[in-house]
Amino acid sequence: MQRSVRLKSFELVARDIDDVDVKLLHALSISVRWPHRPKDWDFLRRAGRGIVAVDGIGRVFGSAMWFPHGDDFATIGVVITTPRTQAQGGGRWLMDLVLEQCGDRNLALNATHAAYPLYVSLGFTTEAIVYMRQGEIPQTLPTMPALDGQLQALSSDRLKEITALDTRAFGTNRERLLALLAADASICTLSRGGEIVGYSMCREFGRGHVIGPMIARNDLDAVHLTAVHLKELAGRFARVDTREKDGVFAAFLQQCGLGIAETVTTMSKGRRFLNREDNGPWVYGLAGHALS
Repeated sequence: MQRSVRLKSFELVARDIDDVDVKLLHALSISVRWPHRPKDWDFLRRAGRGIVAVDGIGRVFGSAMWFPHGDDFATIGVVITTPRTQAQGGGRWLMDLVLEQCGDRNLALNATHAAYPLYVSLGFTTEAIVYMRQGEIPQTLPTMPALDGQLQALSSDRLKEITALDTRAFGTNRERLLALLAADASICTLSRGGEIVGYSMCREFGRGHVIGPMIARNDLDAVHLTAVHLKELAGRFARVDTREKDGVFAAFLQQCGLGIAETVTTMSKGRRFLNREDNGPWVYGLAGHALS
Protein backbone atom coordinates (compact mmCIF):
# COMPACT_ATOMS: atom_id res chain seq x y z
CA MET A 1 0.00 0.00 0.00
CA GLN A 2 1.32 3.43 -0.91
CA ARG A 3 2.70 5.47 2.00
CA SER A 4 1.55 8.76 0.49
CA VAL A 5 -1.52 10.03 -1.30
CA ARG A 6 -2.28 13.17 -3.32
CA LEU A 7 -5.61 14.77 -2.48
CA LYS A 8 -6.22 17.44 -5.11
CA SER A 9 -3.92 20.32 -4.14
CA PHE A 10 -1.78 18.69 -1.44
CA GLU A 11 0.01 15.47 -0.59
CA LEU A 12 -0.24 13.47 2.65
CA VAL A 13 2.34 11.05 3.98
CA ALA A 14 1.70 8.20 6.45
CA ARG A 15 3.74 8.34 9.65
CA ASP A 16 3.81 6.02 12.64
CA ILE A 17 1.64 7.49 15.37
CA ASP A 18 4.46 7.13 17.92
CA ASP A 19 6.56 9.56 15.87
CA VAL A 20 4.01 12.39 16.02
CA ASP A 21 3.86 15.01 18.80
CA VAL A 22 0.92 14.27 21.09
CA LYS A 23 -0.03 17.95 21.00
CA LEU A 24 -0.77 17.57 17.30
CA LEU A 25 -2.88 14.48 17.95
CA HIS A 26 -4.79 16.39 20.61
CA ALA A 27 -5.41 19.23 18.18
CA LEU A 28 -6.76 16.71 15.66
CA SER A 29 -9.30 15.29 18.13
CA ILE A 30 -10.32 18.80 19.18
CA SER A 31 -10.97 19.68 15.54
CA VAL A 32 -13.68 17.00 15.33
CA ARG A 33 -14.94 17.64 18.91
CA TRP A 34 -13.73 14.35 20.35
CA PRO A 35 -12.97 14.45 24.11
CA HIS A 36 -9.52 12.85 24.07
CA ARG A 37 -6.93 14.61 26.24
CA PRO A 38 -3.19 14.37 25.54
CA LYS A 39 -2.89 11.69 28.25
CA ASP A 40 -5.72 9.73 26.60
CA TRP A 41 -3.74 9.76 23.36
CA ASP A 42 -0.65 8.60 25.24
CA PHE A 43 -2.62 5.68 26.66
CA LEU A 44 -3.97 4.70 23.26
CA ARG A 45 -0.46 4.71 21.82
CA ARG A 46 0.68 2.35 24.58
CA ALA A 47 -2.29 0.07 23.96
CA GLY A 48 -2.14 -0.13 20.17
CA ARG A 49 -0.53 0.84 16.90
CA GLY A 50 -1.45 3.54 14.48
CA ILE A 51 -0.89 5.70 11.44
CA VAL A 52 -1.13 9.46 11.10
CA ALA A 53 -1.57 11.44 7.89
CA VAL A 54 0.65 14.54 7.75
CA ASP A 55 1.41 17.08 5.04
CA GLY A 56 4.76 18.41 3.92
CA ILE A 57 5.11 20.81 6.84
CA GLY A 58 4.03 18.33 9.53
CA ARG A 59 0.38 19.29 9.95
CA VAL A 60 -1.84 16.36 10.98
CA PHE A 61 -4.90 15.64 8.82
CA GLY A 62 -5.97 12.22 10.07
CA SER A 63 -5.34 9.16 12.20
CA ALA A 64 -6.26 5.48 12.40
CA MET A 65 -5.33 2.93 15.06
CA TRP A 66 -5.65 -0.78 15.71
CA PHE A 67 -5.39 -2.71 18.95
CA PRO A 68 -4.25 -6.35 18.74
CA HIS A 69 -5.67 -8.91 21.15
CA GLY A 70 -3.64 -12.04 20.55
CA ASP A 71 -2.63 -13.09 17.05
CA ASP A 72 -6.03 -13.45 15.42
CA PHE A 73 -8.17 -10.50 16.56
CA ALA A 74 -7.95 -6.71 16.75
CA THR A 75 -10.20 -3.72 17.24
CA ILE A 76 -9.91 -0.62 15.07
CA GLY A 77 -10.53 2.89 16.35
CA VAL A 78 -9.55 6.56 16.59
CA VAL A 79 -10.15 6.85 12.86
CA ILE A 80 -10.23 10.62 12.44
CA THR A 81 -10.11 12.67 9.27
CA THR A 82 -10.57 16.39 8.87
CA PRO A 83 -13.61 17.30 6.75
CA ARG A 84 -11.31 18.38 3.93
CA THR A 85 -9.49 15.04 3.70
CA GLN A 86 -12.56 12.91 4.42
CA ALA A 87 -14.34 14.29 1.36
CA GLN A 88 -11.30 13.49 -0.79
CA GLY A 89 -10.78 9.88 0.30
CA GLY A 90 -8.30 10.33 3.13
CA GLY A 91 -10.26 8.06 5.46
CA ARG A 92 -10.25 5.16 2.99
CA TRP A 93 -6.51 5.56 2.43
CA LEU A 94 -5.83 5.41 6.19
CA MET A 95 -8.13 2.41 6.61
CA ASP A 96 -6.44 0.58 3.74
CA LEU A 97 -3.10 1.07 5.49
CA VAL A 98 -4.46 -0.19 8.82
CA LEU A 99 -6.13 -3.22 7.24
CA GLU A 100 -2.84 -4.08 5.57
CA GLN A 101 -1.10 -4.01 8.97
CA CYS A 102 -3.84 -6.11 10.58
CA GLY A 103 -3.27 -8.90 8.08
CA ASP A 104 -5.76 -11.77 8.30
CA ARG A 105 -6.97 -10.96 11.83
CA ASN A 106 -10.68 -10.93 12.63
CA LEU A 107 -11.69 -7.31 13.26
CA ALA A 108 -14.25 -5.24 15.13
CA LEU A 109 -14.90 -1.51 15.38
CA ASN A 110 -17.51 1.02 16.46
CA ALA A 111 -18.54 3.22 13.55
CA THR A 112 -19.69 6.81 13.74
CA HIS A 113 -22.59 7.78 11.50
CA ALA A 114 -20.22 9.61 9.15
CA ALA A 115 -17.82 6.68 8.80
CA TYR A 116 -20.43 3.91 8.56
CA PRO A 117 -20.71 3.88 4.72
CA LEU A 118 -16.91 3.60 4.42
CA TYR A 119 -16.79 0.54 6.69
CA VAL A 120 -19.65 -1.11 4.82
CA SER A 121 -17.72 -0.63 1.57
CA LEU A 122 -14.68 -2.27 3.22
CA GLY A 123 -16.64 -5.41 4.05
CA PHE A 124 -17.63 -4.78 7.68
CA THR A 125 -21.06 -6.00 8.81
CA THR A 126 -23.37 -4.49 11.42
CA GLU A 127 -23.86 -6.26 14.75
CA ALA A 128 -25.25 -3.83 17.35
CA ILE A 129 -25.73 -0.24 18.45
CA VAL A 130 -23.65 1.33 21.24
CA TYR A 131 -25.31 4.01 23.36
CA MET A 132 -22.90 6.60 24.73
CA ARG A 133 -24.49 7.72 28.00
CA GLN A 134 -23.01 10.62 29.88
CA GLY A 135 -23.81 13.46 32.24
CA GLU A 136 -23.30 14.92 35.70
CA ILE A 137 -23.93 12.46 38.52
CA PRO A 138 -26.53 13.52 41.15
CA GLN A 139 -25.64 13.77 44.83
CA THR A 140 -28.04 10.92 45.63
CA LEU A 141 -28.47 7.83 43.47
CA PRO A 142 -31.87 6.20 42.80
CA THR A 143 -33.14 3.49 45.14
CA MET A 144 -31.07 0.38 44.55
CA PRO A 145 -32.38 -3.18 44.10
CA ALA A 146 -31.20 -5.80 46.60
CA LEU A 147 -27.60 -6.89 46.10
CA ASP A 148 -27.13 -10.57 45.29
CA GLY A 149 -23.53 -11.22 46.28
CA GLN A 150 -20.58 -9.28 47.66
CA LEU A 151 -18.85 -6.25 46.16
CA GLN A 152 -15.13 -5.93 46.80
CA ALA A 153 -12.27 -3.76 45.53
CA LEU A 154 -9.65 -5.54 43.46
CA SER A 155 -6.04 -4.41 43.31
CA SER A 156 -4.28 -4.23 39.94
CA ASP A 157 -1.89 -7.04 40.91
CA ARG A 158 -4.82 -9.49 41.10
CA LEU A 159 -6.08 -9.12 37.52
CA LYS A 160 -5.67 -12.84 36.82
CA GLU A 161 -8.74 -13.36 39.02
CA ILE A 162 -10.94 -11.70 36.37
CA THR A 163 -9.09 -12.60 33.14
CA ALA A 164 -11.00 -15.80 32.39
CA LEU A 165 -14.35 -14.09 33.06
CA ASP A 166 -13.44 -11.19 30.80
CA THR A 167 -12.24 -13.51 28.04
CA ARG A 168 -15.50 -15.44 28.10
CA ALA A 169 -17.55 -12.23 27.84
CA PHE A 170 -15.37 -10.38 25.32
CA GLY A 171 -14.56 -13.43 23.21
CA THR A 172 -10.78 -12.97 23.18
CA ASN A 173 -8.10 -12.75 25.84
CA ARG A 174 -7.25 -9.07 26.36
CA GLU A 175 -5.09 -9.45 29.44
CA ARG A 176 -2.51 -6.91 28.25
CA LEU A 177 -5.16 -4.23 27.73
CA LEU A 178 -6.72 -4.91 31.14
CA ALA A 179 -3.31 -4.46 32.76
CA LEU A 180 -2.83 -1.10 31.04
CA LEU A 181 -6.31 0.05 32.05
CA ALA A 182 -5.94 -1.14 35.64
CA ALA A 183 -2.80 0.93 36.22
CA ASP A 184 -4.95 4.07 36.61
CA ALA A 185 -8.36 2.61 37.44
CA SER A 186 -10.39 1.61 40.45
CA ILE A 187 -11.68 -1.96 40.11
CA CYS A 188 -14.64 -3.63 41.81
CA THR A 189 -15.69 -7.28 41.65
CA LEU A 190 -19.01 -8.95 42.39
CA SER A 191 -18.84 -12.45 43.89
CA ARG A 192 -21.45 -15.11 44.65
CA GLY A 193 -20.66 -18.34 46.43
CA GLY A 194 -16.96 -17.50 46.38
CA GLU A 195 -16.91 -17.04 42.59
CA ILE A 196 -16.34 -13.72 40.81
CA VAL A 197 -19.33 -13.23 38.49
CA GLY A 198 -18.70 -9.65 37.41
CA TYR A 199 -16.35 -6.71 37.60
CA SER A 200 -16.11 -3.05 36.63
CA MET A 201 -13.34 -0.49 36.17
CA CYS A 202 -13.54 3.29 36.49
CA ARG A 203 -10.87 5.67 35.23
CA GLU A 204 -10.37 9.25 34.13
CA PHE A 205 -11.06 9.91 30.47
CA GLY A 206 -12.04 12.93 28.41
CA ARG A 207 -14.33 15.30 30.28
CA GLY A 208 -14.48 13.21 33.46
CA HIS A 209 -14.61 9.47 34.20
CA VAL A 210 -15.61 6.44 32.16
CA ILE A 211 -16.99 3.27 33.76
CA GLY A 212 -15.78 0.33 31.71
CA PRO A 213 -14.95 -2.30 30.94
CA MET A 214 -17.78 -3.83 32.92
CA ILE A 215 -18.72 -7.50 32.81
CA ALA A 216 -21.95 -8.75 34.41
CA ARG A 217 -24.41 -11.62 34.08
CA ASN A 218 -27.60 -9.56 34.28
CA ASP A 219 -28.99 -6.04 34.58
CA LEU A 220 -29.16 -6.05 38.38
CA ASP A 221 -25.52 -7.05 38.73
CA ALA A 222 -24.58 -4.34 36.22
CA VAL A 223 -26.50 -1.75 38.24
CA HIS A 224 -24.51 -2.50 41.38
CA LEU A 225 -21.18 -2.66 39.54
CA THR A 226 -21.92 0.80 38.13
CA ALA A 227 -23.33 2.35 41.30
CA VAL A 228 -20.26 1.47 43.35
CA HIS A 229 -18.30 3.93 41.21
CA LEU A 230 -21.04 6.53 40.74
CA LYS A 231 -21.26 6.98 44.50
CA GLU A 232 -17.72 8.36 44.37
CA LEU A 233 -18.49 10.67 41.43
CA ALA A 234 -21.39 12.75 42.79
CA GLY A 235 -21.47 16.14 41.09
CA ARG A 236 -18.91 15.08 38.51
CA PHE A 237 -19.10 14.11 34.83
CA ALA A 238 -19.22 10.41 33.97
CA ARG A 239 -19.78 8.23 30.93
CA VAL A 240 -20.86 4.66 30.24
CA ASP A 241 -20.81 3.14 26.74
CA THR A 242 -23.25 0.25 26.58
CA ARG A 243 -25.17 -1.84 24.07
CA GLU A 244 -28.16 -2.05 26.41
CA LYS A 245 -30.95 -0.01 24.83
CA ASP A 246 -33.61 -0.56 27.50
CA GLY A 247 -34.30 -2.64 30.60
CA VAL A 248 -33.40 -2.17 34.25
CA PHE A 249 -29.77 -1.22 33.61
CA ALA A 250 -30.54 1.35 30.92
CA ALA A 251 -33.28 2.87 33.09
CA PHE A 252 -30.88 3.12 36.03
CA LEU A 253 -28.31 4.99 33.95
CA GLN A 254 -31.00 7.41 32.80
CA GLN A 255 -32.11 8.02 36.39
CA CYS A 256 -28.49 8.76 37.31
CA GLY A 257 -28.34 11.58 34.76
CA LEU A 258 -26.54 9.57 32.09
CA GLY A 259 -28.59 10.40 29.02
CA ILE A 260 -27.81 9.18 25.49
CA ALA A 261 -25.41 11.68 23.91
CA GLU A 262 -24.86 9.77 20.67
CA THR A 263 -24.74 6.29 19.18
CA VAL A 264 -22.19 4.32 17.18
CA THR A 265 -22.52 0.99 15.39
CA THR A 266 -20.56 -2.12 16.33
CA MET A 267 -19.31 -3.82 13.14
CA SER A 268 -17.10 -6.80 12.40
CA LYS A 269 -15.06 -8.26 9.57
CA GLY A 270 -14.23 -11.97 9.63
CA ARG A 271 -15.80 -13.96 12.47
CA ARG A 272 -18.78 -12.55 14.32
CA PHE A 273 -17.66 -10.41 17.27
CA LEU A 274 -20.64 -10.43 19.67
CA ASN A 275 -21.86 -13.79 20.95
CA ARG A 276 -24.08 -13.50 24.02
CA GLU A 277 -24.69 -16.60 26.12
CA ASP A 278 -27.90 -17.18 28.08
CA ASN A 279 -27.09 -16.28 31.69
CA GLY A 280 -23.43 -15.94 30.75
CA PRO A 281 -21.12 -12.97 31.35
CA TRP A 282 -21.69 -10.03 29.02
CA VAL A 283 -19.91 -6.75 28.27
CA TYR A 284 -22.32 -4.25 29.83
CA GLY A 285 -19.81 -1.41 29.66
CA LEU A 286 -17.21 -0.92 26.94
CA ALA A 287 -13.61 -0.07 27.71
CA GLY A 288 -13.96 2.60 25.02
CA HIS A 289 -15.12 3.00 21.43
CA ALA A 290 -11.67 2.17 20.10
CA LEU A 291 -10.92 -0.59 22.61
CA SER A 292 -14.47 -2.07 22.66
